[in-house]
Amino acid sequence: MKEISVYDINGHEAGKVSLDEQVFDGKVNVGLMQQAVVAYLANQRKGLACAKTRAEMSGSGRKLWRQKGTGRARVGSIRSPLWRGGGKTFGPRPHSFAKDLPQKMKMLALKSALNSKVKDSGLMILSEFSVKTPKTKGLVAVLGGLKLGSTKVCFVVDRVSKELRLASRNIPAALVMDAGALNTYEAIGCRRLVLTKTALEAVSARIKKGLQ
Repeated sequence: MKEISVYDINGHEAGKVSLDEQVFDGKVNVGLMQQAVVAYLANQRKGLACAKTRAEMSGSGRKLWRQKGTGRARVGSIRSPLWRGGGKTFGPRPHSFAKDLPQKMKMLALKSALNSKVKDSGLMILSEFSVKTPKTKGLVAVLGGLKLGSTKVCFVVDRVSKELRLASRNIPAALVMDAGALNTYEAIGCRRLVLTKTALEAVSARIKKGLQ
């Protein structure tokens, strides 16, 4: 069974923890991770772009001049797409960009992401992680103690407290999230993935349940 070091918030080693062999089996499916990331990003899109058609434009519906005898092109409406201020032909309409991905594929992709972090030495386990006050400097001090500095890092805890959420919102390179919300995109999008021991157990249990 593979073991990994556990650190405290000051960066000192505080023991070791065994990684679940059902989750951390060393297998990385790059293609599946790519599908999960594409689906995640597609589901973030709102799809609200909209252009008015000639039926939705304001303006008179009268015929501007008679059909024949003027020598000019025939025109039926001032709202024609050929005229300035007219409707749009084949313009964008609100629609969904959502992509559905089976739950088992999502969990396999997340498992692959965690295994890739282990291979790249990008996974760190903390005995616990919290801040006493909702101050940015408190979290900056923790980052300094862990020697993460300006590294893009994702902290995964069992449950994000109000103090921790407020302390992290002014640090663009630091993301804090619940264990139940961790996904493939966030896992591989950071340089260092930092989980607490309880969060590691929760994520492992979630993956195993999703693969049943």
